[in-house]
Amino acid sequence: MTGREETPLVLVAACALIDGQGRVLISQRPDGKPFAGLWEFPGGKLEDGETPEQSLARELHEELGIFVDLSRLFPLTFCSYPYDAFHLLMPIYACWQWRGDVTAKEGQALAWVAPAALTDYAMPPADEPLQTILPDLLRCGRRDNDGNQVPSE
Repeated sequence: MTGREETPLVLVAACALIDGQGRVLISQRPDGKPFAGLWEFPGGKLEDGETPEQSLARELHEELGIFVDLSRLFPLTFCSYPYDAFHLLMPIYACWQWRGDVTAKEGQALAWVAPAALTDYAMPPADEPLQTILPDLLRCGRRDNDGNQVPSE
C-alpha cells in the first residue's frame, strides 16, 4: 500500500460502431446523468460475471436495439482515467457488423460522424484522447462485412 486512499476501479466497455460509409456512431448523454450533453461511444458498465464483450452486446441492445455477435467485436485500445471519485478503465472495441436498425432506445441523441470530425464534439475527459487516435486505429483495423481485415486506403 502507498498510504493513500483506495479509489474504486470502474470497468466500462465502449464500442465504435462503424457504418458502411466509415462513420462512427456517438451518442449524447441525456440530462440528469453525469456529463449531460457530452458525446460518447455507446457502451456501459460491466455487470458481475460479464466479459467486456458480453457487456457491450447487452448494452448495445438496450441502448440502440441492435444485436452484435461477440465475434464481431474487435479490440482497438483502452482508456484509463482518474476521475475524482473513481478510476475508469475502458476497453474500446470496433464493430462493423450488427443486426437491426440503430435506434435511440433511451431518448439519447445519436450522430454518425466521420472519424476525423470526432474532435468537433465535446466528450468526457476519459474519451477525449480517442478523438485524435481513433481515426488512425480504425483505418488500420478496417474490416469487410465478413470480419476480414481489408487494406488501408
